[in-house]
Amino acid sequence: MKLQAASRYSWWLFFFLAAAAEGNLETPSFSSGILYQYRYSLDNQLSFLSRPTLQGSKLQAEAVVDVNLLWSNIDNAGEQLLQIQLHDLRINQDLKKKDQTSQGHSVKGSLNATEVEQPFFLHWNKGKVKAFYVAKEENPLILELKRGLLSLLQFQTHSGTMTEEDISGSCQVTYAVSKDTVLKTKDLQTCKRPKFGFSTANKIFGLLWHPTSKSHYVMEGNLIKSASSEENHIIHQGIKSSVGVNITSRQHLELLTQMSGSKELSGKNLEKILNSLLGKPQPINLTSQPFKRICSECPTLRSYLKTFAKKKINLDLSKASTTWHFSRVVQMLRNAKKKDILLLLKKAPESMLPFYTEAAIAAHSTPSLVAVTEFMDLQGRKQPSLLENFLYAAALSPRPSKELFNLVLDSLNNKYLNQATSETGNMIIGSLVGKLCQMNQCDLEEVSLAKEAILKQLHGSKTDLQKMMHLLSLKSTLLPEFIPTFLYYAEEGSSSISAAAVTALKRYSTEHITGMVKMAMKRIFYQVQRKYQKNSRLAAAEILLDNSPSHMDFINILLASRELPPEMQGFILSKIRGIMSSDNHPTRQVIKDVLKDPRINNYYYFSPKDGRSIFFSGLLAATEDASSTFGVELLFSDFGLLQKSTTNFDIESHGHRLQAAQVVVEAKGLEGLLGEVTTEEQDFTAGMSAILLDVPLRPVTFFDGYSDLMSKMFMSPGKPMNVVKGNLLLVDHQEAVPLQSGLQAVITLQVALGLDISADVNMDMWEQKFNTSIKSRGALIVDFQAEVDTSFFQATLKSQSDIELRTNVDILARLTLGPMTLCLQLAKQPVSYREKFFISESSANYNTHVRKGRRGTMSGHGFPFYRANSEMCKDLLAGKN
Repeated sequence: MKLQAASRYSWWLFFFLAAAAEGNLETPSFSSGILYQYRYSLDNQLSFLSRPTLQGSKLQAEAVVDVNLLWSNIDNAGEQLLQIQLHDLRINQDLKKKDQTSQGHSVKGSLNATEVEQPFFLHWNKGKVKAFYVAKEENPLILELKRGLLSLLQFQTHSGTMTEEDISGSCQVTYAVSKDTVLKTKDLQTCKRPKFGFSTANKIFGLLWHPTSKSHYVMEGNLIKSASSEENHIIHQGIKSSVGVNITSRQHLELLTQMSGSKELSGKNLEKILNSLLGKPQPINLTSQPFKRICSECPTLRSYLKTFAKKKINLDLSKASTTWHFSRVVQMLRNAKKKDILLLLKKAPESMLPFYTEAAIAAHSTPSLVAVTEFMDLQGRKQPSLLENFLYAAALSPRPSKELFNLVLDSLNNKYLNQATSETGNMIIGSLVGKLCQMNQCDLEEVSLAKEAILKQLHGSKTDLQKMMHLLSLKSTLLPEFIPTFLYYAEEGSSSISAAAVTALKRYSTEHITGMVKMAMKRIFYQVQRKYQKNSRLAAAEILLDNSPSHMDFINILLASRELPPEMQGFILSKIRGIMSSDNHPTRQVIKDVLKDPRINNYYYFSPKDGRSIFFSGLLAATEDASSTFGVELLFSDFGLLQKSTTNFDIESHGHRLQAAQVVVEAKGLEGLLGEVTTEEQDFTAGMSAILLDVPLRPVTFFDGYSDLMSKMFMSPGKPMNVVKGNLLLVDHQEAVPLQSGLQAVITLQVALGLDISADVNMDMWEQKFNTSIKSRGALIVDFQAEVDTSFFQATLKSQSDIELRTNVDILARLTLGPMTLCLQLAKQPVSYREKFFISESSANYNTHVRKGRRGTMSGHGFPFYRANSEMCKDLLAGKN
């Protein structure tokens, strides 16, 4: 029995030793007196995601690598100092492109690469790169190439997961060892490296990065027989995945031969050895040090000043040419000096000043911001509208900074500020606070003070108009810390303030609608403690229905709706139907479960009274990446007159949501004008408020009071009111992607928008008709560029696209013959679009440029609303014709 047991344990011991041998290899090292020669090859490819059939850029390069042992630690055989030298560097470019504009053929020639051939020194310990040194200062791109080679020599011969530093930064890597091979997988998403470039605050417009990296090593004893790596980077815009690039980068190192080499240096102290070789050695950081290529052919502001500065350019914001001009001016200002920018602003015609001001803010360089501020100090008192233009440009900036924020705060402290501009400034401060917090700058002292100031001004406001302004500012921050403030004013504020506070809470995601928020909304909807205006109650009901209601919550709302006035009941029922017809609303399943009960799902609860109020939502467009929706809310008074219409346009992509635009048209007091008896005295007022890209705009008043209404009624219709007019950057993004091969990729994306929104209101009190028309005209451009650089090769892939957009929202109403008849129309006009693709490559003796493009048009169409609207439109339009 003992012999059998011993035999069994010996087999277990043999298995354990075999497994250990399979999971660990010999410590990698090089021997003294031997020169190791390796063949080293690089392969890099770039291609468009939107045009995979269009051949992009391809680079292949080869070199010979000499490795010689200079020193080894007597007490630690794995610790060594190696001299490495690249030589016989050759490139081979593929010129077999069908669409190239210049004639070419395969090029393969030796390069005069003196700097490339300078030897460098690696402190290596058991396969780990401890440090590397160069004899003298070198070209940054050549250092990148050497970092790439050393990163291939960064590995270990036992399995495990750890954090490791190489050209990609400090990254998590996983090793799997089997027989004589090592497989290394690097998680590039975990890499930490110095910050480079900039990104847009709103994540919905950001770029998505999908990288993979694997390396494979073959060992022969303690010697590296071959090493290869492959990285793949797919980088694209989240909201439109076809705007992007696919980068593939490969390395391969293979042992060629071993020959007699120099002898190992004697000595125990590595520092003394390095001093004897290099004098005062300074270790070079292994992590990539990216930089942006300087554009030598790009136009400069100085040349622009000579030709365009004094000219009055036709700025048709509905044309893509204007938006492209804006983008080019932004690039010029980004690299210009303050004195040249000031000169541009001083020389420009008055009609061009808003254009150049917006471009200077979008450029976002210190000289451009300082120049605009100095110019505002000179001109702001004379032209208040220019200062208001500056404030909106700052609020709509895709990546505001502490510097820009301080400039806005300083401008609001100007004693010459008029009331309208002051109101605009106070409203947009919240948008800047929210964006800075999205960019992880919420801890800035200026941001904290601004938040405290908004709250202090809100609590100290004496009029509802002032409170409304500060509530809008808080709303645009979208910060959860202000939810208790909104709850207080929702329950304790006046009717208009309560409605504004509850509406602000609708913007928060479900995770922030806590039990405390829901209890407050129930108190408002069921009027537990006091009476509330229907706007507040309906908004509270919407919050309860949209944010994970329980079965009982839904049943209670449905039961309560039977006791509500007709307009409120109709609105809630249409909201429930909208949820049911939606494919992805989170509450849909809860409602479906409840409506399985025939005691609830019956004519008694779902037969509407005579109310006209309605909630309706629909899909504008949908792709695999994003969806765009519109929502319409129409609230009628008990006398059948439209009190408030709200039109929302939202974009959702990859879990992020943006309120692209909101237009609210509100009228009060018309019942008294038409002879109806109302319970409270109200002035005859009508106006419009709007939100653009989560930034509130100052409201526009159509008329205020009886005399103002009558004067405008007798006057002939004038020009449409301007709601928004200007240019802005939606996306401003730049990032570096260090490739393990030592090549450097820089990705740039700029999306600009030219926008002109106007509103026209015509009222005919004799015929008791009115017509509101909101026209949106604009042009959107997308400029994407990927650059790959090394010391002997440059490649650029660029895609440019633009589209011209025209959308009309029309409201036609007739007040006679019973309840108000209203027709709502949303129509998209035919649009044109263009796409261009550019590929360029250059090296010492070779240049090529490829250009392709396509254009087209998309037909216009109207968007259907609910059936009753279609019938009323048919009736009204027939009478109009």
